[in-house]
Amino acid sequence: MRRFKDFTLKLLIYLSVILTVGCIFSIVIFMFVNGISKLNIQFILGDIHNHFEGGVIPMIVTTIYTVVISLLIATPIGIFSAIYLQEYAKQGIFIEIIRFSIEALAGIPSIVYGLFGGVFFVSALKFGYSIIACSFTLAIIILPVIIRTTEETLHTVPQSYKEGALALGSTKFQTLMKVVLPYCISGILSGIILSVGRIVGESAPVLLTLGTVAKMPSGIFSSARTLTVHSYLLTKETGDIQSASAIGIVLLVIVFFLNLLTRFIGKKLNRS
Repeated sequence: MRRFKDFTLKLLIYLSVILTVGCIFSIVIFMFVNGISKLNIQFILGDIHNHFEGGVIPMIVTTIYTVVISLLIATPIGIFSAIYLQEYAKQGIFIEIIRFSIEALAGIPSIVYGLFGGVFFVSALKFGYSIIACSFTLAIIILPVIIRTTEETLHTVPQSYKEGALALGSTKFQTLMKVVLPYCISGILSGIILSVGRIVGESAPVLLTLGTVAKMPSGIFSSARTLTVHSYLLTKETGDIQSASAIGIVLLVIVFFLNLLTRFIGKKLNRS
């Protein structure tokens, strides 16, 4: 009976892995089969006109803008919040409520964040449809991911590391900066990588805070269009699956490059 249970559990695990990997490969293969013929210099760098025809370089620049600015806003806030909750806050019912609220925020549909961003950043603060309004909204969306990932990583630091540093005369802040955070770099970077995927994949909050202007952004207060929104509008308005698939390939390349860059920075920090 025990062997049968073990065999059944292993079978379910293998089937889950095969199903997950199969779905991912199916999506990637579909995009490459339909979109690879569209990829050329003109598709990437050409001048855009009629909102859909021409190169996607303005959307690439806008996407990178939103990723970088959102991470610059959310990463320090998320890491410092996790440090406070794990290392400084007195554990009790109030902190548990905060943790529960953070987890609840992670499950809220992104359209709700988009409506908030449209009302608060676009209208109340008068940022208008702009990259900065979109970035603030996306930063709020990814905050729960960064906070929870960082806090869980901080929780895995062996207590003996902290006690050893304190015994050598380090202050709590020095222990945190010299011992705890370097140990947690890989976990923190995992949260950042997950956040990059979330930022790139969002469309509803972007539509409500950034707009759909198909042009090269002149600054953080200009309206523009990300690759995800461009792909959505392209499919909706023209039904051009090939171009939309080509944009999907470009998105995969951007996410892959950003992940490599993040890991490279993490290795450099670990060495230092």
